[in-house]
Order: sequence, then C-alpha cells, then structure tokens
Amino acid sequence: MKLLHDLDDKVAAVTGAGSGIGRALALRLAQDGCRLALADVDADGLAETERLLAGRARAVTTAVVDVADEAAVLAWADAVVADHGRVNLIVNNAGVALSGTVASLSTDDYRWIMGVNFWGVVHGTKAFLPHLERSGAGHVVNISSVFGLTAQPLMSGYNASKYAVRGFTESLRQDLELTGSCVSATCVHPGGIKTNIARSARVHPSVANATGKPSDAAARELEKSFLTSPAKAADVIVDAVRKDKRRVLVGPDARVFDAMARLTPAGYQRLVTGVVRSRGGK
Repeated sequence: MKLLHDLDDKVAAVTGAGSGIGRALALRLAQDGCRLALADVDADGLAETERLLAGRARAVTTAVVDVADEAAVLAWADAVVADHGRVNLIVNNAGVALSGTVASLSTDDYRWIMGVNFWGVVHGTKAFLPHLERSGAGHVVNISSVFGLTAQPLMSGYNASKYAVRGFTESLRQDLELTGSCVSATCVHPGGIKTNIARSARVHPSVANATGKPSDAAARELEKSFLTSPAKAADVIVDAVRKDKRRVLVGPDARVFDAMARLTPAGYQRLVTGVVRSRGGK
C-alpha cells in the first residue's frame, strides 16, 4: 500500500458535504491543498459549503447526488475523474438517522436507512475503487458510528446500518492488503458530533411512547450530549488517513462506548437501557 502522507494537490471526493462532518472535511482538506469533489443530496447546503471554500481550495466541483442511487454515484465518480484527472481519496460520509421500536418501524423505513447509510457506502466504494487504483495511491474512508460498536434501544435501523459499514470496511481493508493494492481503507466511529443529524432524523411516535418524552425534546436532549465539533472530527479523520489507521474513534464518548463493549459486551446493554428509561422518567 502507498500511504497518503502528503495530501497536497491530491483529489478528494466527499459525500454528505453539505453540512456537518462532510463540510468540515472539505474545509480541512482544502487547507491541506486538496482538489475537491463534493456531493450531497441537499443542493442548498452544498452551495453553502462551496461558498465557504471560495479562495481556500485549489479547485472545487459539486454535484447533487443521492448515494442510495447506484447509477448516480457511478456517474459522479466518472465525472470527478473527468473534471480533475484522477481521484486519490473517497470519504463515504453521507448518512441519515432513524429512531423507533422494531415493532413500529416498517420494512420501508429499514430499506430507506440501509439505502443511504450502508448501500451508499458500498456504492461509493465500488464506484471509486477502480479510479483510486489507477491513481497509484488511494484511500477509502467509510464513516460508521459509535453505534457501529454498541447497540442502543430505539435505534435498530441505525445500528444495523452502521454495524454493516464496520464489517464491510474491515473486510475491504483485508482484501486490499491481501491483493497488494495501492489503496487502503479506514473505518471511522464518531461519537456525538455537533451536527443536525438528530433534528433531521426520522423519528417514529413509538419513541415518545417508550421514553415518555416528545420526539423534539428527545432530540434536543440527545444533542446536549454531543461533545465533539465537526472541525475536530475532520482533523482526526485526516490524521488517520495520513497514518493509515484501520479504525478511528472520534470523541471521548466513542472511547467510553468502545471500552464498555469490550469489557462487558452483554452487560452494557442493560446499562444503556436503564439510562434511557431513567431519562424518560419510567
């Protein structure tokens, strides 16, 4: 594997670049001298990221892309290479959230979140991998979550998608090593990052029934526990690419949950359920 120690003049593609970690990564990668190809389903958010990058990046292209749409991601990957000549880094960051009991969520709810969070990662990896190989030195960064390390009540869809990203990326990394590829891969597990994902989540009424709190109040309470800024998360992720880390924990809460899963892989579940119950007054 050839490491991307030096990101200057490299071409980086980032999904979910219209806000949160994706936007912070775009700003950080621009600071490191990257040429940027940015995608998001939110055209307005993407335009704002592009505005913030004015005068900061060597080159920026943007595209409105639904990562759940395989054909759209394949077309975007080809366009990135056509526009920039090559691509060295793909960050599959786009993601959505879903909350509700298993009994209340529909199979369509599960298909929706897996389409974005898991299949979006698969589409991005598969679409860009041949181009990364041709670049001579490439890297895949897939964003899982602390919820890809530990399960949480009322988050079965999100947990399933993030555990899937973890398994996919860890196997991908081994494939690349086994075949002597010039491409490497990193799986990222952020804890609570100060983004708008909680407010934009799909929340089933069963959450209020289970916790005793309205969904908007539950979202506000959850956001208070978010400890890490998107800029800090971006710094950690870029450092991980430079050091070719297999797995990255972002934030002190991610390290706590990782330790819980290691020390008491069954017992932590009762602990988390008890905390959620106590917060709801039940």
